[in-house]
Amino acid sequence: MQDWENERDEALVERAKNGDNAAAEALLLRYKNAVRARARGFFLAGGETDDLVQEGMVGLYSAIVDYSPESGKSFKNFAYLCVTRRILDAVKGAVRNKNIPLNDYVSIFDPDFKRTSEGATPEDYLLGSEARSEFRMLLMKELSDFEFRVVTMYLEGLSYAQISEATGKDFKSIDNALARSKKKLQRAFSRNTKA
Repeated sequence: MQDWENERDEALVERAKNGDNAAAEALLLRYKNAVRARARGFFLAGGETDDLVQEGMVGLYSAIVDYSPESGKSFKNFAYLCVTRRILDAVKGAVRNKNIPLNDYVSIFDPDFKRTSEGATPEDYLLGSEARSEFRMLLMKELSDFEFRVVTMYLEGLSYAQISEATGKDFKSIDNALARSKKKLQRAFSRNTKA
């Protein structure tokens, strides 16, 4: 397999358009993390971040197919535009009226708990508020201060780069904290369900 690391994006696009699948794959791999970071900034009703990443990768592939150097734009900017448009289209499609039941969600960290559902009763609000409080207490009890901060920022949709900047730690530390937190929370939830 050829080493594409030092090859310019535009050269890889040219090769991909000429049928070089390895060049197209190299571009997809090169931009995979950027697509993931972009997708994490959005919420897909009834879906997961991975669904948006998949949509973003389709947008990236269409950028490879549709890119024209004559446009004067760099491939990087064109790809970012295509990825963003594809993700936004997926989000907008999920928000249409047919998906209203899927869109009735609340952030676990939203203290105001302003639901859009008209059928919600005061008891629903109280129970939801208590459940969020219990979840936050579980996080604080099970996780170290650093892990709690990282998990909270991650659940709020911040990227690894943003969390790294906010905490002053490198990406590996952020990733390790999230992995440890996941294991700790899985153990805590399994203990709570058995009790």
